[in-house]
Amino acid sequence: MSSTQGTEESSSPPERNTNNHSSRETNPEDTLSPGSHPQRRQDSSNDTPIPEREKDSSEDTAINATKESSFTENENEKDGDRDGEGEGTTFAPIKSSDENRLQASRSIERSWSLNDGYSVHTGDEQSGEKVDEEAGVTGGGEVPEFVVGWDENDPMNPRNMNTERRWLIVIICSLGSLCVTCTSSMYTVTYDQIMQEFGSSHIVVTLGLSFFIWGLAVGPLFLGPLSEFYGRRYIYIISFAFFLIWLIPCAVAQNIQTMIICRFFNGIAGSAFLSVAGGTVGDLFNRHELSAPMMVYTSSPFIGPEVGPLVGGFINEYTTWRWTFYVLLIWSGFMLISIIAFVPETYHPVLLRRKARKLRKETGDDRWHAPIEKLKRSVAQTVLRSCYRPILLLVLEPMCLNLCIFSGILLGILYLFFGAFQLVFGNVYGFSLWQRGLCFLGLFVGMVFAILSDPLWRRLYARLEKNHENAVKKVDDFQPEWRLPPAIAGGPLVTIGLFMFAWTIYSSVHWIVPIIGSAFFGAGTILVYSGVFTFLVDAYPTYAASALAANGFTRSTFAGVFPLFGTQMYNNLNYHWATSLLAFLTLLMTPFPFLFFRYGARIRKKSRFATR
Repeated sequence: MSSTQGTEESSSPPERNTNNHSSRETNPEDTLSPGSHPQRRQDSSNDTPIPEREKDSSEDTAINATKESSFTENENEKDGDRDGEGEGTTFAPIKSSDENRLQASRSIERSWSLNDGYSVHTGDEQSGEKVDEEAGVTGGGEVPEFVVGWDENDPMNPRNMNTERRWLIVIICSLGSLCVTCTSSMYTVTYDQIMQEFGSSHIVVTLGLSFFIWGLAVGPLFLGPLSEFYGRRYIYIISFAFFLIWLIPCAVAQNIQTMIICRFFNGIAGSAFLSVAGGTVGDLFNRHELSAPMMVYTSSPFIGPEVGPLVGGFINEYTTWRWTFYVLLIWSGFMLISIIAFVPETYHPVLLRRKARKLRKETGDDRWHAPIEKLKRSVAQTVLRSCYRPILLLVLEPMCLNLCIFSGILLGILYLFFGAFQLVFGNVYGFSLWQRGLCFLGLFVGMVFAILSDPLWRRLYARLEKNHENAVKKVDDFQPEWRLPPAIAGGPLVTIGLFMFAWTIYSSVHWIVPIIGSAFFGAGTILVYSGVFTFLVDAYPTYAASALAANGFTRSTFAGVFPLFGTQMYNNLNYHWATSLLAFLTLLMTPFPFLFFRYGARIRKKSRFATR
């Protein structure tokens, strides 16, 4: 098979896998568990043993061709990205473009798989049933000789852990994500004390927030690929240890320069729980079990920014700003101990590599290998690809660009609110620091309601799919645009919430009214993210990681920039028109989800990257 066959047309059902290797049948006992011994494969045609190295040369050629086509990375760029997220770490048999599209889209559990709120976890589309296909034990496909896979009830398979153990790991990962995002926003309630102690301006102090967010954007570019090669546990332990270490100079900083620099590296280290942990959840649960644990995990990055000012307000009301970081140090230390003690390695390809090594050691047969050991791409190549392809999608794909800008504006407004709330509720309503922190409960409640509405959107999606199948009399004719209704509903909610907040912040109006407006904004933000994330994954299944990385890069850029001008804008335009300007900005972006829902299929036909 030529390496140049990388177009979607060349991805038609592969005869090479069926014609050349049809004589071999897969039996459950053929896959060895750790400690077992290699057995010779039986020829299904005559049930006689096949002597080692005495096969017919044509059969040997066919077997080698099958191995090469199924378990090595194709030199072509597009085949190298079949996994959809890992972008180059693929071991599953080559499939048609339709099969890949359906596998990619069905592996996303509605809104909450791949949705971490800030960045993208890479290499995890195979954390669903696709991992088993990589191991060669599902789907009825053939298993090349000496490729290690999972046995039924295999003790090394993370999905065979008891339910309590798996949920404990999910909770620890979720709390780690919550801790990181809390750290980003808790800093905002220290502004006044830091400005007074260091003699810095407000905009300079705000750089500590911006650089932390930009660190969250930079970290996944290399932490995600590293986790594909070395596993998740090592990344968690090392990165969170550095996360704790970088909190120390923040706590004892004697100048603002130290604070800003350390906050940047603090963000890079903390990004592991936003870019890798989603894959851990997928490692632990089968697809039909994934919805609840994934919802728990993916809600934590959204809840964290609201919890930060709430907790930080009480701390800074009664102590100094340094205690904000002391509390974070204590929390992070507890989390690091929990990770070391209770979070094992869960990444299936790495665990299969360990199993293969054990088999080689116990049997003395060096032919046993795991699929990941056939990987040819280096870490540097994977990191480089994770950097340039998101930019390519933003430049060449109008759907990706517009939806990413919409997502970026929303996260930028959210982080701008961390400064705006201090002004509005402090100056208009005379709230103390801890009372201003409590005002973020409106955003929190709105986001929770949006998360809990997920079953409604699932039913709507199922109805759209069923109606389409009845109309065209074709099953599995999937349309990525069916993922956009949450974003269509969320856009107006965002705009309504901002206008409501803008024109009710008067001392004569009860303070609960603008907080209710912020709740509408929070709910709309979650709904927009829900629709945008899943649409990007389904519209660009081969380049899902790059599409989400582009979204994460855009969001982090906006979230870091908006707070830098937010306070000046609110002081110069007044609170009403400053918020209204933000509302008009969201109003400008609101039509795009509907336009792509209506005309997305036509746009995808002209796209170089989107599924057709």
